[in-house]
Amino acid sequence: MKFDKHFPTEQLKPYIKYFAVSENELESEYKVFPSSGLVIGFQYKGKLSTIKDHTESKLTAAGVTGISDSYKIFKNSNNIGSILVFFTETGFTHFASHPANELFNLSISLDNIFEKNGVAEVEEKLANVTTDKQRIKIVEQFLLAQLKDIATDKLIVEAVKLIYQSNGTIRIKELNEKLFISQSPFEKRFRKVVGTTAKKFASIIRFNTILNNLSGTKTLTEICYENNFFDQAHFIKDFKQFTGDTPENFKRFL
Repeated sequence: MKFDKHFPTEQLKPYIKYFAVSENELESEYKVFPSSGLVIGFQYKGKLSTIKDHTESKLTAAGVTGISDSYKIFKNSNNIGSILVFFTETGFTHFASHPANELFNLSISLDNIFEKNGVAEVEEKLANVTTDKQRIKIVEQFLLAQLKDIATDKLIVEAVKLIYQSNGTIRIKELNEKLFISQSPFEKRFRKVVGTTAKKFASIIRFNTILNNLSGTKTLTEICYENNFFDQAHFIKDFKQFTGDTPENFKRFL
């Protein structure tokens, strides 16, 4: 299995964390846990499906996955190859005219977001090249062509920063006070740019902080209270929603 990261050109750096070239010779089923940004994928070989309630749904070769508040199960065919685009928390909005929150919990075809012919052209070009460098360049050129000349919402960038600084434990009321904005207009802007509510986004950041702590020496009780959970029951319930498993079972297999 291969998962190689590549960093974008200067022009795309404010919007894209990294590209990844992912290849797997074997058919496999795997969970993807909630992350803080949207992801675009181009399969240049093989097929990808999602599995929900034991039902398999085939995905198109070019798709986008929105922010999610629960784990997703994917299944890849054998001999699959994908280029993945991992956006920054506020990056996707600079390319698409759709508000990011319309993609919440969804994995849909990319031609629902961008012009169909443009997406088809990328797929065709990817099929005709052989190196990762060439593949990344094709995807970068496509994204540069979609890049919109719009100002970054600095207030939302600051909100994301404050959520990260608190490891997702900041209360939304405190966030509104720090940013001198009332809740309703703030929520509307946050959802449109980031792809979910500030509260759900904060819970994703807190979840990822917990994941990073699980392999250390801290007990589950310490992790629970350090991350501002009211009690163990709330901690287990949240963790199970994000992973489909209890913290205890999950930690056992690390």
